[in-house]
Amino acid sequence: MPSPRSLSILVSVLRTAPFRRLVRARPPAGSCGRAVRAVAETAGAVLAGLGVWAAVASLELLPHPYVPVPALAAGAVLFPMRRRFPAAVLLALAALTGLAFCVGPVAAAAAYSVARRTVEARCRARLLAAAAALVVVAATVAAPWLGPGPVPYGLALGLILTPTAVIVPGLVGTAYGQQRRLVQALRERGDAAERARRLADSEARIHERARIAAEMHDLVGHRLSLVSLHAGGLELALERADPELREEAVLVRRTTRDAMRELRQALGVLGPLGRDTGPEALTDATGTRADIEALVAESRNGGIAVRLDWIGPDLDARPARVRRAVHRLVRESLTNVHRYASAAHVTVRVVHGDETVQVTVRNGAPPVPPASAADEGTGRGLAGLGERVRLLGGTFDAGPLPTGGFRVDAAVPAEPGDTPATGRPGSTGERGGDGLPVTDAADGTDAEDAGSGQGRLVQVLTLTLGLVALSVLMVLGTAFVYATAPRKDLAGPRPQPRVGMTYGDVAGLGVLDNAAVRAAATGHEPPRPAAAAGCIYPFNGGTESRPGSLQVARHCFDAAQRLIAIDRFTVPSVRDAAPWETR
Repeated sequence: MPSPRSLSILVSVLRTAPFRRLVRARPPAGSCGRAVRAVAETAGAVLAGLGVWAAVASLELLPHPYVPVPALAAGAVLFPMRRRFPAAVLLALAALTGLAFCVGPVAAAAAYSVARRTVEARCRARLLAAAAALVVVAATVAAPWLGPGPVPYGLALGLILTPTAVIVPGLVGTAYGQQRRLVQALRERGDAAERARRLADSEARIHERARIAAEMHDLVGHRLSLVSLHAGGLELALERADPELREEAVLVRRTTRDAMRELRQALGVLGPLGRDTGPEALTDATGTRADIEALVAESRNGGIAVRLDWIGPDLDARPARVRRAVHRLVRESLTNVHRYASAAHVTVRVVHGDETVQVTVRNGAPPVPPASAADEGTGRGLAGLGERVRLLGGTFDAGPLPTGGFRVDAAVPAEPGDTPATGRPGSTGERGGDGLPVTDAADGTDAEDAGSGQGRLVQVLTLTLGLVALSVLMVLGTAFVYATAPRKDLAGPRPQPRVGMTYGDVAGLGVLDNAAVRAAATGHEPPRPAAAAGCIYPFNGGTESRPGSLQVARHCFDAAQRLIAIDRFTVPSVRDAAPWETR
């Protein structure tokens, strides 16, 4: 059967923060989870690229609509390797973006990922600048063959794709990466500060236990000294009366002396011993009403307005460790008032009941707040007080008041048991040096996990919307460049009407009847062909062939609306005289 002491140690170990983190920790994501995530990211980027290509192709502006598809497939192959080869993949995707605009969303996702993971600022800036320049160069060089056509339009397309595919995603990735590293550094600093605080509290508790050991040395040593003194007197008295009993008295005196030496050796490792004089001396009056009144009087002489409320009988009949705890509670609280709120009003209240001794020390808000954070104290003294009270089986609570003051409340058993309490630090009622409850860091693991899950969802939605917005900008910019560039299929001389074409074909070439030209030709045109059912007189934009004559073209159609003749003739032109010629 395990002993109660072993069970209490086991329970204390199970309650520690590392064990709780071990129990609550989630299993690390395996290779399957990473593969699914990589496939999802690649699929999202490729789908965005396909959307850009489909939107621009639907406008019928691309001279080679299916040429960008192989480049997008190559980008889909390169994108999953961006974590292992970040610089090479980003530059390759930038070059592909210049050749095929639909690779832009894939390059944008890669630029964001690479910029987020690159820690060195100079390396990140050079990489983004090289990728941006590569997009412009590739788009400019490939424009006459794969792009909109002339070199200036390729340069314009590269300048439009550069911010949407490289610069903006790179800046977003840089900001997010810096924010993530800053949050991680702050968490590590907070964890270090929490560990330092806990170490400081542990040191304060150990120091308080050493102080208690020293007090026990004073108390037990005093009693043993009395035993040794009485044994010596008994030895002298029995020297003549009963020599046999004298040997027993000598044995008692030597045993007492050995006990004193062993006590000093055992407790000497815990702290300085032998403090039998000064304010630390343990006397029969320590913790009594007269002792507490003396402490209050000393504070009044120091300029602090202190009021003592004592309810119940004196503590002279209580155990020395109870009186010592009351003495330490009042003295440490008044010392803190002297340090941090010397101008505040203080109330010391001691309630001596049948089962507990309630000690309460409260002070109002100081007229002038502490000058700096260093004046607020470390809370080690309060941790030591809490340790002393818990060892007696009592409760301790300390913290700031809503009005700006501070309070210390402690309930000490009037007759503590022989076995000291073994409550773990941070139990109910204990507070840290800043007045806040001391809680286990593992208690917020579930909430932190839930918060991280919500944050990851928000991040995914934000990045998705950002990629969609960049894709829309790519579509608009690419469509604008292709729409303003000259069409390759319209290059060369314009087709002319030919005999045998239908009226619809001729009208499709822009040859239409013009009323002004028809009026000019009326009365001056040659005879129409015999099979002509009608003629049109288009405005050909020609100039006068010679002064006073204008060339006119006539297109005649038969009854089946087929072009049967194209006649060109001149008609006289009328020109008004200039104003200066009429004078």
